[in-house]
Amino acid sequence: MAALDGATRGRLLFGGDYNPEQWDRQTWREDVRLMREAGVNLATVGVFSWATLEPRPGARDFGWLDEVLDLLHENGIGVCLATPTASPPPWLGARHPETLPRDENGTVVWYGARNQFCASSPVYREHALGITEALARRYGRHPALRLWHINNEYGTACWCDTTAAHFRTWLRERYGTLEALNEAWGTAFWSQRYDAWEEIIPPRRAQYLRNPAQLLDFRRFTSDALLECFTAERDAVAAHSPEVPVTTNFMPLFAGLDGWRWAAAEDVVSVDLYPEPAAGPEEPGGAAYGALVQDLTRSQARGPWMLMEQAASAVSWREVNQPKPEGLMRLWSLQAVARGADAVCFFQWRQSRQGSEKFHSAMLPHAGERSRTFRQVCELGAELARLAPVTGTEVPAEIAILHDWPAWWAGSQPARPSAAVDYPEILGAWHRALWTGNFACDFAHPEADLGGYRLVVIPQLYLLSDAALDNLVTWVRDGGTLVCGFFTGVADPDDRVREGGMDPRLRRLLGIETVHDWWPLPPGETVRLSDGGTGRLWREDLDLAGAETLAAYAEGELAGRPALTRAGHGAGSAWYVSTLPGHRELAALLAKAAAAAGVAPVLGGLPAGVEAVRRGELLFLLNHGREQVTVPLPDAYRASRDLLTGRVHATEVALGRFGVAALSPTPPTSEGSRT
Repeated sequence: MAALDGATRGRLLFGGDYNPEQWDRQTWREDVRLMREAGVNLATVGVFSWATLEPRPGARDFGWLDEVLDLLHENGIGVCLATPTASPPPWLGARHPETLPRDENGTVVWYGARNQFCASSPVYREHALGITEALARRYGRHPALRLWHINNEYGTACWCDTTAAHFRTWLRERYGTLEALNEAWGTAFWSQRYDAWEEIIPPRRAQYLRNPAQLLDFRRFTSDALLECFTAERDAVAAHSPEVPVTTNFMPLFAGLDGWRWAAAEDVVSVDLYPEPAAGPEEPGGAAYGALVQDLTRSQARGPWMLMEQAASAVSWREVNQPKPEGLMRLWSLQAVARGADAVCFFQWRQSRQGSEKFHSAMLPHAGERSRTFRQVCELGAELARLAPVTGTEVPAEIAILHDWPAWWAGSQPARPSAAVDYPEILGAWHRALWTGNFACDFAHPEADLGGYRLVVIPQLYLLSDAALDNLVTWVRDGGTLVCGFFTGVADPDDRVREGGMDPRLRRLLGIETVHDWWPLPPGETVRLSDGGTGRLWREDLDLAGAETLAAYAEGELAGRPALTRAGHGAGSAWYVSTLPGHRELAALLAKAAAAAGVAPVLGGLPAGVEAVRRGELLFLLNHGREQVTVPLPDAYRASRDLLTGRVHATEVALGRFGVAALSPTPPTSEGSRT
């Protein structure tokens, strides 16, 4: 299969979604002129153009797209050609209402927006594959073609009767017999036993709580049903252009798809990233969230990846949509490159004047080419050209964070000990604790080979398979250091509670004899720990069997009981964190565990707000603050050259507000200014 390096051709890709069907031909020529000025070398075309390409069933109009692709190619701009199947035209829903999805109440989700399709509908699949094959036949050998982009932000779910039949087929393949399904779903509870396959329906709205295992399997099925749509289109385009890589854009940290399974089906892993929190783009959590998504996407890709979408400035879907301050778009774009991106793209190239996203920013905004945003876009394009040497290089890491979508799905269901426990929040807290310490980390599936890592952390994995548990036990006993968060290893893949409330293998590994009770904390309440720290969200009443207590609860019903523990296993060790410590305490704990595992930060002693990342031979330094800071350089990077500016730095580098340096350890071949 092809890879991203086949599309990059030794340079970072830079561009965005281009929607020429919204504009006249004179504007197309103006667009190409400005793209060249900005350094754009990739345009994503056709994402939402189905109704323009096929205005009525079978009546296809490719003439305008021929012109656009030829125009882009003549001007040295590659094309990421999208199949338009995320947004079926109105005629499909009007003529074939069976293609429209239904929600959990059985209500039709009508056309008039986008993503209005049932992934299980044979009629939708037939028409989607038809337009995809037509595009592939016509453009599979077009010289502008660099990538295929299938659909857009998959994630639609449906509960219709067609989906019900597809769900039953999926369940037959998974379980084989009704007896096995009834056992897996625990249908002896509440008289839910099934006597015929036809009795099984998707978990629609019900009188009270629905079967948890059925809900979990429906999440698995929905991900797989959408994946079937993707792979059908992928195979159709690959048949006409087998050397051209294929991708689809993930939404960031999205619960709707099993990202590990999907990534394995792609040539290139790409993601849309809009890290601005509701408080505004300057809130410091944005950089930490961006780093998390970038690390996860790089890990799914097992190497370089593609930032398919980001905002040049403001978005349009929040209650208050502020523009990005000067320099922030550049900073976050270069953060993505530092963490493995070989492509930096935006939604979209030219800001729309009509439609639902006309106030979503663009590379070329309403204010035009003299705008602050376009100037910054041009400056970023020039800098990305200077970073060509980074293309295809890796981000080394000795720490892995274990993450699993089914564990997320199962742990987030209702009727758990605490609805206040939010998996993305916990995952983000642990990743941010490592990020602020400048520790490089990957994400990994719990069953993956962990042999390349010294430290593995599990923020929370409510559900763990037998293979995952055996994997962890072997890895720790072979010398690994594990740090495990609360409410982990509680259930098996059928959402059946493990013996003792935590799998015995994991309890033995952690040196825990008994988990007497889970004792969640009310929202906003904290508990003091004996080491001076605090915990929130959760507590557990533990009896230990071989573990040492690092900190105990200092108040409340569990006063004196162990909160943070560590158990040794030869050269390996397993730490348990039965609450969620504050940020500083968690960062200190993980730094201590990293030191015990022999893992050092990328760069220590940095000013607050400065991020250090190594990619290949380059050292990226990123200042997420507004004040200028000075960073002393390690020996390997003294007399290093900043690829962004060409300046040579002898012993230190000054970073201004939102400043970035990309330092090469190789002495420059020509004279340069020194700092």
